[in-house]
Amino acid sequence: MRRIFGSSAPKQPPPDLNECVSNIDSRVESIEKKIGKLEMDLKKFKDQMAKMRDGPAKNSVKQKAIRVLKEKKRYEQQLEQLRNQGFNLEQTSYGIQSLKDTKATVDAMAVGVKQFKKEYKNINIDKIDDLQDQMEDLMDQANDVQEVMGRSYGMPEVDDDELAAELDALGDEIALDEDTGYLDQAASDAPGVPSTEPGAQTNKDGVPVDEFGLPQLPQTAK
Repeated sequence: MRRIFGSSAPKQPPPDLNECVSNIDSRVESIEKKIGKLEMDLKKFKDQMAKMRDGPAKNSVKQKAIRVLKEKKRYEQQLEQLRNQGFNLEQTSYGIQSLKDTKATVDAMAVGVKQFKKEYKNINIDKIDDLQDQMEDLMDQANDVQEVMGRSYGMPEVDDDELAAELDALGDEIALDEDTGYLDQAASDAPGVPSTEPGAQTNKDGVPVDEFGLPQLPQTAK
């Protein structure tokens, strides 16, 4: 049958954007090299004309330079077009890759949600509440045990009023201990430096008196 009707040509694979971009980059590089060579030729012609006098010979070199300049302009136009094409292809490739990344992210999220729902089915909220209640009861029981174990034995029973009175008295004693004003009072009451001879005493009128407070009799010369 294939010999009679023939066979269709094999289907060509779709173009690869990355390969197209690579081909354009190669063409851009080739044209840039050609433009560089033409620029060198133009410089050579300009230097040559600068050293020549006006005449047919100089006009001939000028015509060659004009042809080179035209060729350079054409290559520059092609280079601009290729660069625009390459930019468009790169943007297209970037957009396609972004969509692929977005799809992969969405697929991963879908798998995560599915797994989350599967694991959530293994969680019983009522059971968790019951465990919390049991834990609270156990903690209360543990506190009760600690309170029982911390009881004191053989302590005399004391009335609360007596304890309050003792606390007030203790506060007064602490206040007295902290009061240092009596030291200042004692210093002010201390006797001053004696102005008379040691052992001599006088009354309020300044008359010398003996140890009994009686005026002393003046001593007579022996």
